[in-house]
Amino acid sequence: MKLRNLRSERQPKLMIIPMIDIIFFLLVFFIMSTLYMVDQQTIPVNLPQAASAQSDKPHSVAIAVTKEGRIMFEQEEIPLELLQKRVKLEMAKQGDLVFILRSDKTAEYGRVVAVLDELKLAGAHRVAIATERKEK
Repeated sequence: MKLRNLRSERQPKLMIIPMIDIIFFLLVFFIMSTLYMVDQQTIPVNLPQAASAQSDKPHSVAIAVTKEGRIMFEQEEIPLELLQKRVKLEMAKQGDLVFILRSDKTAEYGRVVAVLDELKLAGAHRVAIATERKEK
């Protein structure tokens, strides 16, 4: 007499849908956890909504002074004598400009002051000096 096996004869199916759900859950978890790792430097406020709201991100122009004393306007080298003219041209194209001055810490102090003076003589009112955050 042959005994029948009580176990099912079929092979178990591999369910892919729950695996996809778990992968999406892990993806969302890692995205949310990395958002909390970013150091926010703003004060949290609830802003009112407006239909005519637009982004207030002015165009910025990078000016760099290298340790050799060369002046870089965006990515091209420019002599100090032509800097004022170039700044005036950029401001004529777009009035709402922010000039970001980046200088090597070993650059000559007088050279950096000369660049700041040329920016002021050209009429640049929005000048920012770029620095790195000091680690505690």
